[in-house]
Amino acid sequence: MAVRRFEDLRVWQLARELARGVYRASQTQPLKNDRTLQEQMKRAAISIVSNIAEGFERGTRKQQVEFCYLAKGSAGELRAQVIVATDLGLLNAKAAEWLTERCERCSRMLAVLIDHLRRSGSRIQGDKFKAVPDK
Repeated sequence: MAVRRFEDLRVWQLARELARGVYRASQTQPLKNDRTLQEQMKRAAISIVSNIAEGFERGTRKQQVEFCYLAKGSAGELRAQVIVATDLGLLNAKAAEWLTERCERCSRMLAVLIDHLRRSGSRIQGDKFKAVPDK
């Protein structure tokens, strides 16, 4: 499958699923009573999705790599927050396992994408680089 939009990236799709999971946990788990941690977890989850999209749309390989690293960092941040929330009894084991597994998978997929972008010299182009027809 050709990647024409950031929505086509499997890692973005997984990050989107992860964000939905964080929002769901913030409404259904005891986490809902800790606004500070809940909001920080939401910001980290949204950061993953947003940085993947922004890097794609920026259009240069260097920027894509930089934004993928930011997204990867946010995945690690969220994983740490899941651990803290679990330690504090704000997430049950099933929710924590679900979120942790997706954070780890996102991080691995981003590492593969970063490696691909660095090794191949290719760029998954955004709209910025589409050919403009002559007038």
